[in-house]
Amino acid sequence: MAVFTELSDEDRQSITAAYGFMSLLSVIGIADGDTETTYLFRAQEGEFIVTLFENGAQPLDLEKAFETMEELHRKGVPCPKPLRTVDGHATCRAAGRLVAVVSFVPGSSSTIAGAAKCRSLGRVMAQIHTVLERKVKRTSADLPTGAVHGALARENVFFLGEDVSGVINFRLRHETNGELNKERARALLQGYEEVRGLTGAEREALPGFIMASTSKRFASQKERAFLPEIAVVAYRSVTPEITG
Repeated sequence: MAVFTELSDEDRQSITAAYGFMSLLSVIGIADGDTETTYLFRAQEGEFIVTLFENGAQPLDLEKAFETMEELHRKGVPCPKPLRTVDGHATCRAAGRLVAVVSFVPGSSSTIAGAAKCRSLGRVMAQIHTVLERKVKRTSADLPTGAVHGALARENVFFLGEDVSGVINFRLRHETNGELNKERARALLQGYEEVRGLTGAEREALPGFIMASTSKRFASQKERAFLPEIAVVAYRSVTPEITG
């Protein structure tokens, strides 16, 4: 990603003042993502990720997202801690853009995640679902409801060694033909159930969810002409060997 919006000295000072940073040591543009401008701010208080929204994001939407992230961080889920302005707001404005700031998360994304990393990720996914599940009455046949990450791509998951160090933006990883890697899928589910056991209804619904996830994953890619076949392969690859 190119930095879409350059920050002037006045913009940097405006952000520094909005969040009450004592001093700003350095500002580095981050070549990551594809729709927003992201900077690393190093201040006396620590390192922070500053995002300038280029897509017309609304303060109310970001307030809701912040409340979710604050709850996850409070419950021990490895994710950035949202920073509020000195006035308690989720955002400020600089360079004509809406700005949000979160704490820096150590680690890096992984091109290839083996079984150990998948297992760690499964545990984190279960943590997220446990925290965000709506506490409503339901029968054993009902599926739980609640917020999910929604963009769990590899670039949004950071690792230190084999453990997830942070989830920053929230799908099972498929091979290029849509088939699940059984070892990794099994490891992910194993980690998940170490924290939160799947109900019978969830196990029954899992193949359908994986088909939907696969369809979304490949719909905008060059393989989309083969999407029906890919989705069916993904559906059929969820066997009792994986989920049982």
